Amino acid sequence: MKLRLIEKSDLDLFVQNLINDYQVDGVKRKEGSFLYGSIKSPEELCLDFDCTVIPPKKYFLPPEETLFQFTSSPALQVTPVMESNPFILFGVHPYDIKAINQMDRIFARGVPDPHYLKRREAALIIGVDPTKVAPRSFWADMGAATVSEGFDLMLTDIGESFIVEIGSNKGRSLLEQHAKPRPATRNEARERVGIRSRISHICKKRGFAFPKREIPTLLEHSWKKFFWEEQASKCLSCGTCNLVCPTCYCFDVQDNIDLDLVHGERVRRWDGCLLHDFAKVATGENFRETRASRYRHRFYRKGLYLFRLLDDMACVGCGRCASACLPDIADPVNLFNKLREDEK
Repeated sequence: MKLRLIEKSDLDLFVQNLINDYQVDGVKRKEGSFLYGSIKSPEELCLDFDCTVIPPKKYFLPPEETLFQFTSSPALQVTPVMESNPFILFGVHPYDIKAINQMDRIFARGVPDPHYLKRREAALIIGVDPTKVAPRSFWADMGAATVSEGFDLMLTDIGESFIVEIGSNKGRSLLEQHAKPRPATRNEARERVGIRSRISHICKKRGFAFPKREIPTLLEHSWKKFFWEEQASKCLSCGTCNLVCPTCYCFDVQDNIDLDLVHGERVRRWDGCLLHDFAKVATGENFRETRASRYRHRFYRKGLYLFRLLDDMACVGCGRCASACLPDIADPVNLFNKLREDEK
């Protein structure tokens, strides 16, 4: 693995050159929070954040999108709507890249989703290692402190400069054409290892009190526990934990017909398993009518159902769900530790 180095004094030039040639989105500071948005100047880009409010999944699976437009007269015509403009996503943390890698697998399997895959293909991802740890984060315990794929470039702040790992040929071209890199020395590469290790150590202060690989087995034995009723009694069924989760990808699909009853479009919107109508079918039955059943389903999906598919938990330890939940019952660390404790 060959590492490059960019001096911090040259970073603004690199970002400006990218802005000149690409649509660039990245992390911006807003009223004490961090959000992804369009970057119009290097000064807007923030790389020393702990965690964004919403994950970058919105760039590949938008909250609402038109799948196709149609007309029903004089003959049925369907026109797909495909968005695939090239863009750069600058400043993605490794745990969010791991989540994107999981979603890549989900949307490519079975019948591949062309809308997601085209956006993913159009994206260049420039990752950045965290320099701060959000209060509810536990990504180090989830094996998401670093990633080896899913990015084009990965930056690590080592003080007066950034170490840059090249993850793809596109990333290599981007770096060579728009920046002033030089090869990193052996000492600088070792410094990168040390910095990564120190920030991971800080993050590991939060985590499971038992090996996370035991979570699927724990869930298999916990279906009928009163624990779920007790926890869910505080649930607001707001679905916020679904919206801020980087590995939640459920959506609803609707056909919207114009007033002329001839033209229309099919759209999909984010949906969430904590919402009351999520499991309601056309005849009116609701397969998860109670809050407890919906609440339990969310954790079974993250820790058991998708584990069987991905051989990994569908949780990367970002802590967004825990930070956003008003009654504070969405934190996987607290929940699984309590569940394990009840088993003893």
